[in-house]
Amino acid sequence: NYIIWSTSSSKKTGGRNPIVQILDTGNLVVRNSGDDQDYIWQSFDYPGDTFLPGMKYGMNFVTGVNRFLTSWRSTDDPSTGNYTNKMDPNGVPQFFLKRNSVDVFRAGPWNGLRFTGMPQLKPNPIYRYEYVLTEEEVYYTYKLENPSVITRMQLNLNGALQRYTWVDSLQNWNFYLSAQMDSCDLYTLCGSYGSCNINESPACRCLKGFVPKTPEAYSAGDWSEGCVRRVKLSCGKGEEDFLKISNLKLPDTRASWYDKSMDLNECKSKCFRNCSCSAYSHFDIRDGGRGCILWFGDLIDIREYNENGQDLYVRLASSEIEKYNIYEVKGKIKMMLVIVVSAALFLICLCMVLTVFNMKRKKLAKKETLQHELDRVSSRKQEEEDLELPFLDLEAIAKATDGFSDRKKLGQGGFGPVYKGTLDCGQEIAVKRLSKTSRQGIEEFKNEIKLIAKLQHRNLVKILGYCAEEDERMLIYEYQPNKSLNSFIFDKERRRELDWRKRVEIIKGIARGLMYLHQDSRLRIIHRDLKASNVLLDSDMTPKISDFGLARTLGGDETEANTTRVVGTYGYMSPEYQIDGYFSLKSDVFSFGVLVLEIVSGKRNRGFCNQEHKLNLLGHAWRQYKEGKACELIDEAFKESCTDISEALRAIHIGLLCVQQDPKDRPNMSVVVLMLSSEMLLLEPKEPGFFNERNLLFSDTTSINIEIPSINYQTMSVIDPR
Repeated sequence: NYIIWSTSSSKKTGGRNPIVQILDTGNLVVRNSGDDQDYIWQSFDYPGDTFLPGMKYGMNFVTGVNRFLTSWRSTDDPSTGNYTNKMDPNGVPQFFLKRNSVDVFRAGPWNGLRFTGMPQLKPNPIYRYEYVLTEEEVYYTYKLENPSVITRMQLNLNGALQRYTWVDSLQNWNFYLSAQMDSCDLYTLCGSYGSCNINESPACRCLKGFVPKTPEAYSAGDWSEGCVRRVKLSCGKGEEDFLKISNLKLPDTRASWYDKSMDLNECKSKCFRNCSCSAYSHFDIRDGGRGCILWFGDLIDIREYNENGQDLYVRLASSEIEKYNIYEVKGKIKMMLVIVVSAALFLICLCMVLTVFNMKRKKLAKKETLQHELDRVSSRKQEEEDLELPFLDLEAIAKATDGFSDRKKLGQGGFGPVYKGTLDCGQEIAVKRLSKTSRQGIEEFKNEIKLIAKLQHRNLVKILGYCAEEDERMLIYEYQPNKSLNSFIFDKERRRELDWRKRVEIIKGIARGLMYLHQDSRLRIIHRDLKASNVLLDSDMTPKISDFGLARTLGGDETEANTTRVVGTYGYMSPEYQIDGYFSLKSDVFSFGVLVLEIVSGKRNRGFCNQEHKLNLLGHAWRQYKEGKACELIDEAFKESCTDISEALRAIHIGLLCVQQDPKDRPNMSVVVLMLSSEMLLLEPKEPGFFNERNLLFSDTTSINIEIPSINYQTMSVIDPR
C-alpha cells in the first residue's frame, strides 16, 4: 500500500480502535473509539494559513507543540510560503511576523486588553478574544459571541492577516477586515532607543535623553544605527532615575523578565538594583495596572500612538530627568504668566492698537508717495535685495536669446515659452518668459523667485537671476542640455538612451530632492506640481526638480494645509487635493509615485489605454501587481539592461505605496529614500487613488486652476482583483 498522508504522531492508541472525525469546529481529530477528550492527533495543532475560532494560537511548553500560521507558496500551492506568524516564548511572549527568517512585524506583549503593537484591537460584537499565559502553555484564541456566524482568519501570500465571514446567501467568503500596517510597524525601523511616529516627518526620532549614534546618517534617513544616551549612566552612585514616556508600543521583550503580581514601586526598585535593567513597565494595565516587566540591554522597535499606548519608564541620568522636569515646570509657569499678563495687557493693547493703526496709516501713505518718486535704478536695487537674486537687464537677456528667436526656443510650458541663451561671459542659460496670457500671475512669479533662491541641492534646478522690466517677467536658470525627463521616457527613440541604471538614479535623485524640500531645507516646502516635464536632466543625467511657481511653504510643525484654489496638473494631483483642496507633504508623495510608475513603464498616467479595461496607469499597475504580473509593466526599452528584474519590481511596489488613496497610508519621503537605498521589507500597497479613468479630455500636461465651491462631490471607483 502507498501512504498518501500520515499524522506522524508517536502517541500510542492503547490497543483501542482509532477513528478519524471532523468536528463542528472544523478540527480534524484522530481519537480512540469511545474517548472524545484525549486526541491522538488534531489538525488544530497544525493551523497552516488559517486561524479558526477555538484554535489555540501559541506554544505548549510541556509537549513542545508550537501552533503558528504559515502562508501558502501561491494561490494553488499550499506548501510553505514566505511568511510565518509565530509566537516567540523568550522573555515576555510575543508574536512575530517573519518573511523567511527575517522579522517584519512584532505584535508586542499582551497587556491585559490587547497586544501593545495593535492599539486598534478592541472588543466587538462578533467575537471575544482571550490570552492565556501559564507555566504549561501560552496561547491566544478567540470565540464567537454568535455561534451562527462563520468566520476565519487567514495569513495571505503577502503576509497580511485577514478576516473573512461566510455569507450564506452568496455562498461565498466575504472579506471583513485586515490588520492594517504602516511604515512604523516595520521591525526596528528606527534602531535602538529610537521611536517612530507616523504623523511626524521624519518618522523616526530618539527617545528623550538620547541622541543619534551617527547624526549624519540619522538626518539622511538612515536610522539603522539608532541612538545612544546623551549622558552615560554611572550605576550604583545614585545618579540615575526613570523618565516616564507615555502612549508607546512597548520595546521588544525577548530580552526581558516579568512578574505578574508586583506593583509598580516594587518593579522600579527591582530595576534600579540591577545595572543592566534599562526600563520597566506594567505587565497588565487593567484596573490601574499590575505586574512588572523589566528590559535588559537596548530598547528596540518602539513607536508612538495617539491613543491606547502604554507607559514606559526609561533609565536615564538624573541630570537628564531634572532637565525634562524643569521644562515641564517652566511650561506650566509660562502658561500661568500668559493668562495673568494677557488679562493685564488687554486694556493697554486696546489703546495701543488705535495709536499704532493711525501711525502705520500715515507711514504707509508717506511710503507710497516716496515709492512713486524712486527712479527705476533704485527700484531694481530694492527688489533685488528683497528677492535675494541678481537682476538682469531685459536688453542683456534679449541679446542672449537673439531677440527671443524661435530658433532659441526650447519649449512651451503652462506659464510661457522657455528659451536657450548665452550671456556675454559665455555661460549658457535657460530663460523662462512669463507670457501675457499665462495663468501664472505676479504672486506666483515672486513666489518662485523667493523660494528657489533659498534652496541649494544638487537635485533642484539652480536659478541665476530674474528680470522684471516694463511688462516682462522672466526667470533665468542654469541651462540643462538634456531638457526635461518627459522628452526621454515618452519618446519612442530617446527612451532607449535611459537604461535601467540611469532610471534608478533619476528616481533616487528626485526622491532626495523632495526629501530636502520636505524636511531638510530652511523652509518646509510642498511643490504641488511635480511631473515629468518639471524634472530637468543635466549633462550627466542628474535630475533637477524645477518650476516652483505653485509651491507652498509650511510652518515648522505644519505638514498640511488647504485651499479653495486648486492648481496643478491632471494625472499627478492627489485625490484629496484635486477634490477637496487639501494638500500636504503626502500630496507630493502621490505625485512622486505617479512619476515612478511612468519612469518604469514608459507610459503616461493620463490617457493610458489598455484594451482589457478603462483604468489609468495607476489602476493598471495595481491590477498587474495584485495578479502577480507586475513584470509586464516594465518598459521594453530597458528590459535588456535590467540585470536584476526584482529591482524594477521593487520600484513598482514603492510607486504603488506612494499613490495609495489615503494620505496616511503613503510613506514620508525620508522613508521612500530608505526604501530605495536598502533591502528593507515593503508593506502591501492598498488601492490607489484616481485609478479609474473618467475624463480623457485632459492630457497629462494639462494644468488646472479651479475654485472649489462650498459643496464638493466625490466619485469613488472600486476594483475587485481576481
